[in-house]
Amino acid sequence: MSSNREKFIQALQSISERVDRALDHWLPQPNLQTSGRLNEAVRYSALAGGKRIRLALCLMVAESSGAPCEAALRAGCAFELIHAYSLIHDDLPAMDDDDYRRGKPTNHKVFGEAVAILAGDSLLTLAFEWFAGLTQYGVSAENTVDIVRLAAQAAGHAGMVGGQMLDLTYERRETDLATLETIHRQKTGALISAPMKTGAILAGLQPDDRRIIEDYAAKIGLLFQIRDDLLDVEGDLAQLGKQVGRDAALGKTTFPGLLGLQAAQDYARKTLEEAHELMQKLSQPIPILADMADYIYYRQK
Repeated sequence: MSSNREKFIQALQSISERVDRALDHWLPQPNLQTSGRLNEAVRYSALAGGKRIRLALCLMVAESSGAPCEAALRAGCAFELIHAYSLIHDDLPAMDDDDYRRGKPTNHKVFGEAVAILAGDSLLTLAFEWFAGLTQYGVSAENTVDIVRLAAQAAGHAGMVGGQMLDLTYERRETDLATLETIHRQKTGALISAPMKTGAILAGLQPDDRRIIEDYAAKIGLLFQIRDDLLDVEGDLAQLGKQVGRDAALGKTTFPGLLGLQAAQDYARKTLEEAHELMQKLSQPIPILADMADYIYYRQK
């Protein structure tokens, strides 16, 4: 492993620790009598760790000038809540019916399906409460509304939820590359792009740089999904923290399944190179974003 990648992983670990402290402080406490069991389920998934890539991207762009940004931490944590909700619902028997997530039993296996559904609902609505409250962190009302709109579009029917519906629709059906990319642009990419665009808003980046950031986000969202598909073929439960081979078992079309293993690996490499090219076009370089693309490409879990 290169020294740059080691430094980046250390930086990502530092962000994860910062996030965990913030979430632990901001999330509802489990001992509240009115909804203690629900709060336990919420905290179980939101504090389960993970790569925190979405939040890290928001912080990396927002803090590209070197100044810490509490608003970006709050917004990034809100995106993490949306991601946690999506994983709870994605793991349910009516969806992918998974038993493990991040090396632990899935939420519904611990708390039951009814509580897991409510925990997901709670995380989603709490996320938008946090977005709407960004004005308390010095964000203008106009920018707050823009961020709320970005998050709603990324999470809703034109984004993650719509992508999940397409994913279900095309199970056990022939799919072409354009359709597969559309599915994952919505299901995975939208919730990677929105945190980056939020960071760009908070950093006050100019329109040209914002467009580059948006294009870069699309590339690494695609790269993330290709790598995820490859790991579902090549990985193992101990490394990934979730069951492998699930996509094939569910009849889902994947990049290796559609293109073949070698061609999918080549496509990932090409996407990585395109992401690096975009980073070179920014008026002010953000080297850590190029490191993020490398991290996604080389990740083993």
